[in-house]
Amino acid sequence: MFIGEEPIHIKVSSKEDIAELVLMPGDPLRAKYIAEKFLENARMVTSVRNMLGFTGTYKGKKITVMGSGMGMPSMSIYAFELFHFFNVKEIIRIGTCGAVSEEAKVSEILLSDSVYSESNFAYTYNDYKEHVVYANEKLNDQIKSAAAELGMTDKLHVGMLTTMDVYGPYIDYDRVLERIPSEYKDKILGEEMEAFALIHVANTMGRMATAMATVADSKFSNVVMSIEDRQKSLDDMITLALEAIIK
Repeated sequence: MFIGEEPIHIKVSSKEDIAELVLMPGDPLRAKYIAEKFLENARMVTSVRNMLGFTGTYKGKKITVMGSGMGMPSMSIYAFELFHFFNVKEIIRIGTCGAVSEEAKVSEILLSDSVYSESNFAYTYNDYKEHVVYANEKLNDQIKSAAAELGMTDKLHVGMLTTMDVYGPYIDYDRVLERIPSEYKDKILGEEMEAFALIHVANTMGRMATAMATVADSKFSNVVMSIEDRQKSLDDMITLALEAIIK
């Protein structure tokens, strides 16, 4: 196995440029937006392949916000390098998802206590043969506590996500759902593309990680969020993640 002494996909002036606490949206431009709107003294610290990363402070705590890209391979590269080379302690994924349960409404927030995937990602990564990984309980407790303080408990749903190798709206997701084992199928709230990889890498390395996702669409609804509503919903999730990770 070749790891090397320096990361291949993150380049910084100093390893102290990366904070121990990291928020990871998929979109690097959303990382830029978060840094500019929510962090103080934010500066770009890495831009390899235009996967932008920014470090600043939130209420006096040093925070890094960095994109992960789309899909498990991309997420796993950045999560591994952050944990291995920069000694990152905690990562919260903040993304979007599609709801596959009537319980989760468009614009609400899903928090993963576990993630199912039929992918072979974990088996390839380190021979892990199970199809479920479990998010860090302490980090999830911090998120639930922050949600209560912010008056957001009613819009936060905690449960299982499923991570797909393909973009859900472009396929017949019901076909995939039907072959998921019955003990998991009824627990799944939403589908997305990165959470399983993040949490598996973190668990393997003894670090803390979880995933939150704002519901952007639902198979049970024709609601399409306006640009303004989408922005407010994402801002709510970002605020919740920031308040939780500094606890």
